[in-house]
Amino acid sequence: MSDQTYLNVFVEEGREHVQRMNTLLLDLENDPENKEPVQELFRSAHTLKGMSATMGFETMADLTHELENVLQQVRDGVHPLKDETMDILFQGVDRLEMMVEQAANGEPLADVSDLLSKLRGGEEEKTAVTQQDVSFDGYERELFETSLDNGYYVFLVKVTLSEQCVLKGARAYMVYEALEKTGDVAKAVPSVEDLEEEKFDRTFHFVTITKEEEQHVKRSLEQISELESVDVTALSRDALKQKQGVTAKGDVTAKTVRSAPAHKAKATKSIRVDIERLDALMNLFSEWVIDRGRIEQIAGELNRADLTEVVEHMNRIGSELQETVLNLRMVPVEQVFNRFPRMVRDLAKELNKDVQLEITGADTELDRTVIDEIGDPLVHLLRNALDHGLETPKERREKGKPETGHISLRAFYSGNHAFIEIADDGAGISRDKVLQKALKNGIIDRESADKLGDAQVYDLLFASGFSTAEQVTDVSGRGVGLDVVRTKIESLGGSVSVQSEEGKGTTFSIQLPLTLSILTALLVRTGDETYAIPINAILETGKFDRSEIQKVHGQPVLRFRKRIVPLVPLHEVFSVPQRDGGVHNDSVFVVIVKKGDQLTGLVVDELLGQQEVVLKSLGNYLNQVFAISGATILGDGRVALIVDTNALIQQQEAMAV
Repeated sequence: MSDQTYLNVFVEEGREHVQRMNTLLLDLENDPENKEPVQELFRSAHTLKGMSATMGFETMADLTHELENVLQQVRDGVHPLKDETMDILFQGVDRLEMMVEQAANGEPLADVSDLLSKLRGGEEEKTAVTQQDVSFDGYERELFETSLDNGYYVFLVKVTLSEQCVLKGARAYMVYEALEKTGDVAKAVPSVEDLEEEKFDRTFHFVTITKEEEQHVKRSLEQISELESVDVTALSRDALKQKQGVTAKGDVTAKTVRSAPAHKAKATKSIRVDIERLDALMNLFSEWVIDRGRIEQIAGELNRADLTEVVEHMNRIGSELQETVLNLRMVPVEQVFNRFPRMVRDLAKELNKDVQLEITGADTELDRTVIDEIGDPLVHLLRNALDHGLETPKERREKGKPETGHISLRAFYSGNHAFIEIADDGAGISRDKVLQKALKNGIIDRESADKLGDAQVYDLLFASGFSTAEQVTDVSGRGVGLDVVRTKIESLGGSVSVQSEEGKGTTFSIQLPLTLSILTALLVRTGDETYAIPINAILETGKFDRSEIQKVHGQPVLRFRKRIVPLVPLHEVFSVPQRDGGVHNDSVFVVIVKKGDQLTGLVVDELLGQQEVVLKSLGNYLNQVFAISGATILGDGRVALIVDTNALIQQQEAMAV
């Protein structure tokens, strides 16, 4: 592999380890008594240290080494797991994440000497802790109790070196070797590695399992020079109980974020494939879909049974191939969700709020393109939920609610769409407040305000520059969040809506397409042009008599299911000359498209039929064409533009206000 290939692998795996460490730190913070996250953290830090040293990133290797030291002290019960310890571990992981991205961008790695000093300061603290006690985890306690049952002695040996001792590591090794001659050393505090590197003051402990008497063990050590004192204490069952889980005592403050139990992924065999290769495969398959459509059309024109049979077989194989290729691009939304527990934790601390974040459906898969783009909108919504939605613990107490607020992040499938919901049990949204703000900002007038339903009122939250926050903070309140969220979601072919009940909470619901590359569309004709309308935006199609079309304020409308639906002739939108020179037939074809609760009728000349089309970008020079989201190549080689129905509905909404 080339150096760049090695770097790419390092960056990918580095990101995974950093994300893993963030998740494990949150687990450890939520359950300090469970040492399993510490073991996994230690392994991730150790792997990252080896990888960074191999790549020549010495600063990163030094940082992971110091993190390892702190983690080891936590694991051995030497370093108390306080809030300060968690904060410094989180800071360390943040710096690692920053350095991985700097390595990815070819930038020099940041200086972390300040953080290294903090981490090493933590080491100095261990001496004081070591002098207080040594704790045992469940496995160690079981080992020692079994040894006692089998007639062995378990001794805690405390050794203090003289102040004149120069080679502290060598003396510690001599003690270790002497104990190994009388029995087995089962535990060292600090660790053997730290003893070798002289990362201790003058005192250290060993726990040894032996058949020898206490005095024999002590005499074997007293022969070693430069030892100021040697204390050998026999450990009984009662003593072992007292020494179990010292770090679990109540010196850890209440946690700010409590994540729901993480879903443990099932182990599967997989290989790592460059995304560019998948994109290339997708492009090739897209071309194949276009050619398949062309052959299908030719077969229809020739009307040959053998050719038709081959085309039908191609369609069957093509459907399976399409599903396989599209699935290759599907990625669990967990890749986006993973970073939120940490973000919510930090933000909750900043806002002095107590929050429980519950994540469900993290294994829901979405197209890679959607995954890459959905992160920022979700960050906006979660930050809003924390800042605007949830009350402070004091306010919640006064309202009779639990002090800990609850935010749910949920992903699931429904029909041909994926949904992501962000729900909180906070204060909810005041309908009157939203209306007053909209009137004050001139977003609506009084006459329109009186006619709006709840959903339409809450929809005003997505207007540009709208904010109900009393004051602007670093978190939110500038009114540049929800309009950006809606724009981004709609650019992905999705939609976002909000439901709220004052005093009980708010739910934002995002609807997303499963894939963006190949979509099913209705082909329509207007004039001599063919357009494709995404089938998931269509509510119904129909042929209506012209007498059914009426005009309201000059706008053609149609009564449809007891609703007045504005009509938009496509030939007017795209300035397409009509075949008959504008002479109308007695009836028209209308395609009713929807965006949330909003409906609009697109008037076309002919419905050509449903077809799978490949979405092609118009390129950088034509990316701002109104109401066009892309283009596709039809079976006969002609190009059809794909209609952006959301833009047309949005235009009608703006005209109606």
